[in-house]
Amino acid sequence: MVNLANSIKQHHLDAEIVTVISSRAQVAGVERARKLGHQPHIIRVKDHPDTATFSSAITAVLDQANVDLVLQCGWLCLWNIHKNYENRVMNIHPALLPAFGGRGMWGHNVHEAVLAAGCKLSGCTVHFVTNEYDAGPIIIQRSCQVRDDDTPDTLADRVFQQECIAYPHAVRLFAQNRLAVRDGRVYTRPADD
Repeated sequence: MVNLANSIKQHHLDAEIVTVISSRAQVAGVERARKLGHQPHIIRVKDHPDTATFSSAITAVLDQANVDLVLQCGWLCLWNIHKNYENRVMNIHPALLPAFGGRGMWGHNVHEAVLAAGCKLSGCTVHFVTNEYDAGPIIIQRSCQVRDDDTPDTLADRVFQQECIAYPHAVRLFAQNRLAVRDGRVYTRPADD
């Protein structure tokens, strides 16, 4: 979120953060949002009897803010995406999907798994979100080398550098109406000259 806000502030990204939602009150992202001048909506899973009402509460906030694109930045909860937001919710994952994705595969869990598998490349994936963990159509992937002396922390740092490039790029493509989803794949239209 901070990376995207900085891209907007530096005029590298023609966008506006209109609302922030967190599923937890006590996370760094809430404080970061406040420092950026936003008052986050806290919508916790445990405050709702089921996924449907949790998802409806999220959708209501998005509708109220007239959101064009939802960006999951550190979001870890599965929510049912309303059909009005199909191909309008993006996530960034710290691995090259479809490898090292799915339930429980986030943060250091991913980097530890990449290292344990002996991978020589890692990176990040920006994808449209579906109602299944890390299964949506891939928009952009960026890679980095896995070094023999890597730890989860050192690998995470290099992957994060790629994330800071990939996420704003994906948002820019969306804002320019250059992304099309057909048969579960994302196609990027050429830029208008």
